[in-house]
Amino acid sequence: MPVDHIRYDILAQQALRGVVRTVLVDVAAKGLPGEHHFKITFATAAPGVRLSERMRTQYPETMTIVLQHQFWDLLVRDDAFEVGLSFGGVPERLVIPFEAITAFFDPSVQFGFQFETIEAEAGGEGAAAGATADKPPPMRIVPPESATPDALPAPAAAKTPEPAQPTGGGEVVRLDRFRKK
Repeated sequence: MPVDHIRYDILAQQALRGVVRTVLVDVAAKGLPGEHHFKITFATAAPGVRLSERMRTQYPETMTIVLQHQFWDLLVRDDAFEVGLSFGGVPERLVIPFEAITAFFDPSVQFGFQFETIEAEAGGEGAAAGATADKPPPMRIVPPESATPDALPAPAAAKTPEPAQPTGGGEVVRLDRFRKK
């Protein structure tokens, strides 16, 4: 089997994380245009994530935030973004590295994508399709035709988001489909 020395899977993930960064840079400079708003799911235990101990206890694995009406001081860096949000009336400052993001969804235009994560099995191998110990799994792109507001969990959900199920008209594209086996 040929070896992918270029690592297209990594390049594609970096490019999609760059989309999130570009969108957030624009929102930080100009505000949210029209009806656009974002649901961003991230791994709370990922390196570089900063949130209060109260929030980390409440969301030990993943957390979904909504950037819509009530957020402030959005600051976007090359590797992460910071934002102020209120949870149960308590203001919080979150720092989220782009590498910690597992899903991004804009319900106003039914567009989003989700990055699959490696889940360790008893044997220590990656459980996600296409994942190996030295190769990250592919990401899943949710096309506009199949995306729904339920494609990501609500902000109060503390579980890893389930993959969106197509409702017809589109299909989930998996990069491992294009890999030579």
